[in-house]
Amino acid sequence: MGRRRQGESEDGRGEATEHVASESRTDRLRIRAAWMYFVEQMTQNEIADVLGVGRVTIVRMLADARARNEVKITIESELSEIVRLERALEKTFGLQQALVAPLSAPNADPIPAISAKTGCFLSDMMKSGMRVGVGWGQTLFSSLPFISAKSLTDFKVISLLGGVGVVRRVNPAEFAWRFAQIFQGDGYLMPTPAVVDSVETKIALIERCGLQEIFEMADVLDAVLLSVGGIASATTFSRGGFLKEADREALLARGAVGDLLFHFFDRNGDLVDHPVNSHVMSVDVDRLRRAPIRILTSGGEEKTEALLGAMTLIAPTILITDEESARRMLEAVSGS
Repeated sequence: MGRRRQGESEDGRGEATEHVASESRTDRLRIRAAWMYFVEQMTQNEIADVLGVGRVTIVRMLADARARNEVKITIESELSEIVRLERALEKTFGLQQALVAPLSAPNADPIPAISAKTGCFLSDMMKSGMRVGVGWGQTLFSSLPFISAKSLTDFKVISLLGGVGVVRRVNPAEFAWRFAQIFQGDGYLMPTPAVVDSVETKIALIERCGLQEIFEMADVLDAVLLSVGGIASATTFSRGGFLKEADREALLARGAVGDLLFHFFDRNGDLVDHPVNSHVMSVDVDRLRRAPIRILTSGGEEKTEALLGAMTLIAPTILITDEESARRMLEAVSGS
């Protein structure tokens, strides 16, 4: 079952960094409120419901925006375009919240920006008593340094995917373990390969090797934290060496655009007909969709189709991506 108790984690960030991060979140929330009030003509009560704060807080933020001269005929802030993209994503895909990370240049690597945005978001969102299922990937792993460490009681982290055959820095067990450690919680790992040779082997591992509890815990998760892989990325198929070139070609031929926990799906968000989807040692998509909070964090040109498919496959409640990926997603939908 792979359960271990975490020790005290280190926090190398100082008060100055925390102060800057707090100011950034406050600025962003204020601009979102101003955008919804002055551009979208929403009422203060409606804005309070969307942002999850009280109406008095909205009144104060709107007054502050005026005092800062951020509101004239239009909202004058470098954040306004980001907020426009976030609101467009929320409306287009039915998200509770979209967070868009700005890039230094259109062709910049989006992973650092998305990871930083993800880490800051998770710092605020994780609470005592939560049961969080986590995936893996470079974006998630890179978010770890941006998460503010704190001690949470009765906090459980469940790895949703088996391990890899080759020990690497970025793997499911490592991310789940370190994520749990940040909050001094309990980590539940899945000590199996990511993909097995048959359905019979999968069933045997679950029923006879103590993994049933992990799958049962997946039925009562408070949140899932996931990333998607693009079908064109070579790393998708080199993770542990489980997928051969013949598998890749077969998946492409059947319309696969990406994977979520090694579940390969097409542009419409349907799982493709391929044995790997029944041989993967990960929690199935139906269980993931039961979690009330479903966080998807990914970006990059090669993942546009995968992100679009994931909007239907997992129906995330929260999407964290970069500004260029956000534009590509919206353009793809408007052009279809």
